[in-house]
Order: sequence, then structure tokens, then C-alpha cells
Amino acid sequence: MRGVNRVMLIGNLGRDPDLQYLEGNIAVAKFPLATTETFKDKNGNLVSQTEWHTVVLWRGLAELAQKYLHKGSLVFIEGRLRTRHWEDKDKNKRFSTEIVGDNLVMLDKRKENGDYQNSGDTTHQDISYDPNIEPTKDDLPF
Repeated sequence: MRGVNRVMLIGNLGRDPDLQYLEGNIAVAKFPLATTETFKDKNGNLVSQTEWHTVVLWRGLAELAQKYLHKGSLVFIEGRLRTRHWEDKDKNKRFSTEIVGDNLVMLDKRKENGDYQNSGDTTHQDISYDPNIEPTKDDLPF
């Protein structure tokens, strides 16, 4: 039986995307994404729990993120989990689990000049990235 490795997150960027170019001029962007769940505990008090995820985007999607996203931007990310292992300089085993994004939808409200701003509400205009077409309005894919 085949496995499924899919992740869908809606959250806010913890800082501006860090864009770097690897050998062969391949763009890669990395940024932290915060997702927050709110629920009531047994006493009826609202409790919020925030999880931080490291998101990695490649090529055109990385350049798009660097151009339009900033700290606080609200985004929908769809991708897969990837865990990397290595030894640090002190021979300690280290690991990192990242979300490798395949799809990015910007959920911030679009200003009249075409830039995006964090709207702070649930109204949004979506831009989906496809390297073969220009970004267009679209609904969330679920």
C-alpha cells in the first residue's frame, strides 16, 4: 500500500522569507509559519495553542514568496513533510522537520496598488502560483 504525505496549513509568517540561491541559480525560500488553535478547557476558559512550522519553498514559488510575503502575512500552504538528519560540529545528532510547499495561496487582502496587506479579517483574495499561468483569483482548494 502506498503512503500519503500531505500537509495543509493556514497561518501567519513569523518573519520575512529568507531567499537564497543555490548552485545553478535555484531559488529556495525559508520562513517560520505559526498556526494557532483555540479551544475551551474543562473550566470553559479559552485556550490558544500556537505551533511553529518551518516552511521551505523552491524555485518560482520561492521568488513569489520573497516578492509578496512579509512577517505577519496570512497564507495557505500545501505540501509535504521532510525530516533531515545531520551531526553538528560537536558530533551531536540533530534533526529538522520542514514543510516543503507545493502550493501557496496568499490570504491577505489586496490593496489597490496590487500589494498585499494583512487584513485581520476573514475576507480574502487568493493568488495561486502556477509557473505556467499568471496568478488569478481562486478559492481555497477544499
